[in-house]
Amino acid sequence: MNIPYGPILVVEDVPNVLELLELTLRFKGYPVITARNGQEALDKIKNEHPALVITDIFMPVMDGYVLAHSLRSDPQTRQIPLIFLSATNITPEDNQFAIRLGAVRFMEKPIDTEEFLLAVAELLTQGPELLPEPLGEHEFYTGYRERLEHQLRHKNTQISRTERLLSTLPDNQHSVFDALLRQSQNDRDEIQAELNQIYQILDEFKRS
Repeated sequence: MNIPYGPILVVEDVPNVLELLELTLRFKGYPVITARNGQEALDKIKNEHPALVITDIFMPVMDGYVLAHSLRSDPQTRQIPLIFLSATNITPEDNQFAIRLGAVRFMEKPIDTEEFLLAVAELLTQGPELLPEPLGEHEFYTGYRERLEHQLRHKNTQISRTERLLSTLPDNQHSVFDALLRQSQNDRDEIQAELNQIYQILDEFKRS
């Protein structure tokens, strides 16, 4: 199969999901490169110009929103088609923000393999789509702040539910939910740290 310009770049921080997507694409003959977060993806794009980027949204180091904004802000990468992948807790506002960033497809996990491969084939054969103008820095960070605040509320709700559940369970059932609680708390702390950086950036816009 001839792929224009370069391989497909898959960006995903969950190893088994990354492996599944890579194997699915390779089985159909597509050349694939992978990355575990947005920063690693940008580093790989410096050396290879992918024909398509398929990225998760919520990842450590650099998430899919920042990756998309970086790609759209650079004339060299602006026209690369972008598929967003996300879990089922995505909101219509998350979806709309992804479209404003230039995502040409938005797919929920778990991925429907047939629909996924159909979307990939369409994007690789139909030529460039008319994409929206890249968001300005202030507009991007405002929208990004709203999405992170939503994630933080969702994560805090998860933590509260898990804590309530733990208080009702016998000791021999605690280990699994203790691990889930620790992971959710780590996720919350990462989101809060990112939000704090966004608040600082937006404060700088106000002062300028």
